[in-house]
Amino acid sequence: MPVFQYKAATANGEVVIGTHSGTNREQVIAHIQSLGQIPIRVDESRQPGQAGSKRRWRRQRITDRHVATATRELATLLRAGLPLDRALSILVTLSESERLQEMLAAVCEQVKGGTSLADAMQAQDGVFSRFYLNLLRAGEAGGALEVVLERLADHMEQNRDLRDTLISAMIYPAILVCVALVSIFILLGYVVPQFTELFEGVGQVLPLPTRITIAVGEFLRQYGWLVVLLVAGVFWLLRYQLGQPRSRYRWHARFLKLPLAGSIITGIEVMRFSRTLGTLLHNGVPLLKALGIVKDTVGNQVIADDLERVASSLKEGQSLAAPLAEVAHFPAFAVHMIRVGEESGRLEDILMQVAQVYERETRTTMQRMLALLEPLLILVLGVVIAAVIISILVAILGINQLVF
Repeated sequence: MPVFQYKAATANGEVVIGTHSGTNREQVIAHIQSLGQIPIRVDESRQPGQAGSKRRWRRQRITDRHVATATRELATLLRAGLPLDRALSILVTLSESERLQEMLAAVCEQVKGGTSLADAMQAQDGVFSRFYLNLLRAGEAGGALEVVLERLADHMEQNRDLRDTLISAMIYPAILVCVALVSIFILLGYVVPQFTELFEGVGQVLPLPTRITIAVGEFLRQYGWLVVLLVAGVFWLLRYQLGQPRSRYRWHARFLKLPLAGSIITGIEVMRFSRTLGTLLHNGVPLLKALGIVKDTVGNQVIADDLERVASSLKEGQSLAAPLAEVAHFPAFAVHMIRVGEESGRLEDILMQVAQVYERETRTTMQRMLALLEPLLILVLGVVIAAVIISILVAILGINQLVF
């Protein structure tokens, strides 16, 4: 039976750390609640060898994962009835990152001094996004801070899950490309040149494919470092251009036109737009202000500029769906659903449904693209290696015919 480590809070606000055996996490949570304690974190026990990695983790910067975890724990403590200052004090003792601990301690001190939670967090040098802070202010103004914190945690975890899914899906193709490039480099740069001396002593004109293969191999052997520098230079140039507003806009426009990849990017941006805007509206943020916040969360510069024009149309009194229909990269289905939401007065609910639809479509498109990409990469690698081997074999067979 697995052993779980847990952290819980008592009714007096004290933090209790312990272990308990259980078949699953839910059983351990039920046991903690039966003791009259508030479960904050329940994780399966770590292996002894992971202690060092945990110490290294404590020295890392504050990440979105840290913020999402702290947000979820703070919502749990507030829902259990603890005052905000005491909940923050408990949260300081629970943090696994030293930097997060220092930041939360500073927030706690400011809150105890009478500052609002949103203002205290805004003073922490850009750790919290504009979206996060505006939602907090809405929650504090409406007296439902714990509800808003839970929605924030859900929003951040959903975005992180999708990002992790995309990264995980690209790991295998990336490894495959690296293995293919290294294999071709070794084959052309170190294996093929071994046959050069054999062919030079024959005194026969080699077939064209063999001459090309040997020439490429010699080039890689002598100037392989130049190829590596050239590839690194191309990546640096692309990164530099993506950092410049004008060139970034052109590159982002090209990305949207890519087959399959363009639809994935569009789906992600529509999902991010719908979920963020729906969450803001659901918590009482005005539409025009919410749209300005959403514009900052969109990653593609082309779509962000389009949303700027949509915001200008809203200032002139138009509805949200009408200017969105003129955005070239915004799907017609999403526009239609938003129009229905405006007409029925359920815009925030419809936006969350649109986000779910495009999240599913994005995952499906991504799986479809990977299903095509992986065999294509294997086929290209096989063709290149087969071409190199055949070019060498043709020359060897020609030498054998001369001998006999």
